[in-house]
Amino acid sequence: MKLLVSPSSIDEAKFCLDADIIDVKRPAEGSLGANFPWVIREIKRMASSTPVSAAIGDYRPTPGNASLAAYGAACAGADFVKIGLMFSDKQAAKEVIEAVVRAVKEPFPEKTVVIAGYSDYERLGAISPFDISPLAAEYGADFSMIDTGMKDGKSTFEFMNEDSLTDFTDLNRSLGIGTALAGSLKFADLPILKEIDPEIIGVRGMVCGGDRTTMVQESLVKKAIQMVR
Repeated sequence: MKLLVSPSSIDEAKFCLDADIIDVKRPAEGSLGANFPWVIREIKRMASSTPVSAAIGDYRPTPGNASLAAYGAACAGADFVKIGLMFSDKQAAKEVIEAVVRAVKEPFPEKTVVIAGYSDYERLGAISPFDISPLAAEYGADFSMIDTGMKDGKSTFEFMNEDSLTDFTDLNRSLGIGTALAGSLKFADLPILKEIDPEIIGVRGMVCGGDRTTMVQESLVKKAIQMVR
């Protein structure tokens, strides 16, 4: 299980360089809010050999916009490109996933595409993560992810229990893709997450002291790294 930490700025990224994956996002623009290309580029330079992930947004069914954003993130240096599907239509999900994968993989076959759904999909009126996974696998994405879409302090574990998250992880393995779990996770969740054993867990609020809108704290990043490893 690898630890992905999500700084929102170059200054925060300085505290995250020992994480397994550095994930660049802009919390002010949503759960998977996109940051600026120059921020991705500079964090990639700082990270050296550590993989950098970039969120590109919580998307409505706009495959053209999504594919162009995905291509831009890949060109800026992101090794992982991550998109959230904030809508319910499965046919539209196919179109967005196919477009994003093509935009990244045709020029950069070595890069990784992550398709995210939301643990609170029912209250959002969005597609279930369990419906996303087969589509992600079919159209060539590398990971299926769960996050929380509405950032109101509620954790993924308030919407999906250990059994359902284990089922999601097992489904992805059966499809030949990886699993990433996130969504207001807490230090107390780490033992359960180790039992579930996804390939990646993603954190921000945990290492900001519980409030994702504040600064990442170096001491909490170190604590998370130690507990995961």
